[in-house]
Amino acid sequence: MGALTRLPGERLHGRSGTRGRTELEAPEVGDGPLVGVLALQGDVLEHMQVLRAIGVRTTPVRTPGQLAAVDALVLPGGESTAISRLLDLGGLMEPLRERVASGLPVLATCAGLILLSAELDGDDLSRIGGLAVRTRRNAYGTQLDSFDTRVEVRGVSGDALDVSFIRAPRIERVLAEEVEVLAEVDGHPVVVRQGPILAMAFHPEVTGETRLHERFVLDMVGRDAR
Repeated sequence: MGALTRLPGERLHGRSGTRGRTELEAPEVGDGPLVGVLALQGDVLEHMQVLRAIGVRTTPVRTPGQLAAVDALVLPGGESTAISRLLDLGGLMEPLRERVASGLPVLATCAGLILLSAELDGDDLSRIGGLAVRTRRNAYGTQLDSFDTRVEVRGVSGDALDVSFIRAPRIERVLAEEVEVLAEVDGHPVVVRQGPILAMAFHPEVTGETRLHERFVLDMVGRDAR
């Protein structure tokens, strides 16, 4: 396992000029469900690129109105504290809580997992909730402790997935029987599913891995699209 030096979202924020924002704002056409990506901070562009690569319509979500228009949502990795504050400041926290509670399909990576967690160890971060797990932030260490690895995920065919753990959270405990553990690393869950929520401690999008997004769209979005 080699140490990483990249930060969640750095390739998005490090782009020169307006190319990154232009790609984010590209209009979506065609039929099929519309999958939003919370676009306040983090690996927004990477998730949108994966969704477009697998033929899914996608759009950035920054406002309650944009949230109301999507059939599903991706909560990207990034800085969970910053995302939480921006959700509160932008008036998105309560609408998100309501939509998640009403069954909105959500794919969450890293910080997204933190924001969905019902409990955080020793932490009072304002968050969305809806996922019955207890999580610890930065449990895998600092940026220097970040690593790439291969993970086998139940229900995902083919070889093990290449993924990145970047200052990753760790699921310390599953709090409800309806939470399915789909993958583990060192005895801890790293991919879980609860109803229409699919959450993971790592980043599949930064390695170009698409199969978890494909599984999410096939199993959760397709059957629940308006």
